[in-house]
Amino acid sequence: MVDFRPPVAPLFVPASRPDRFHKADESGADAIILDLEDAVAPTDKERARDAVIGHLAGLKSPVIVRINASGTPWHEGDLEALTGLKDVTIMLPKAERPEEITNAVLRIGRSVPVIALIETAVGLARLPDLLSVENVVMAAFGSVDFSLDLGCAHERMALLNARSEIVWRSRAARRAAPLDGVTTDLSNPEMTKDDVRHAAALGFGGKLAIHPKQVEQIRQAYRPDEQTVTWACNIVSKTASGEAIQVNGEMVDRPVMARARLILSRADIET
Repeated sequence: MVDFRPPVAPLFVPASRPDRFHKADESGADAIILDLEDAVAPTDKERARDAVIGHLAGLKSPVIVRINASGTPWHEGDLEALTGLKDVTIMLPKAERPEEITNAVLRIGRSVPVIALIETAVGLARLPDLLSVENVVMAAFGSVDFSLDLGCAHERMALLNARSEIVWRSRAARRAAPLDGVTTDLSNPEMTKDDVRHAAALGFGGKLAIHPKQVEQIRQAYRPDEQTVTWACNIVSKTASGEAIQVNGEMVDRPVMARARLILSRADIET
């Protein structure tokens, strides 16, 4: 498996707007998604690629490049642009076939992490096959395009089954917990916070952001509070042997120990 650290709050920025790269880099996002796809007009695709090539080395954040989907006029050009770039992750939109991913990796010419963006019913149906590709490190949910493909409302109840399936299939494939889709309403911070809480409750490992002000809202929702961190520290400190014991009247076995370590990991506390 390729080296990759799953982000919690990666931020989209149009690759055609290099004037925004620095702001995104300073936003607190744990990865930047330079978007060559939906955020870039067809006439600006080549200029966007040039911006990625020219500015990548100056960014301190981990970089994910969302390329154009397989079968589009810009897909091959995007892959060609990435052949000379190191330390990038690919996000493949409209992911539906494993061979699209393997062909992209072969075209780039080196092992590169790939995030499969699930935006269609076909992509969801073939998710087990997509996650079985060696370079695929995680899935992400393109909920807006997915609802468009199904002709359903972009609402929680309509998308609940799809979200849950992406989570449990990711776990079954031993891949990182997936990223939830974007919150498009930028006028209501409470909506973003509520969407993040919903995603976290379902088991998503993070959420895609489309504006810098959403980044901290996402990270805060995934950051354990002080009481939870104290509980986790207490559990880990008293279960070094790995044996099931009682801690403050609570029966602690392996799943509870694993949950405590996960909490400390999210709080950036080494165990």
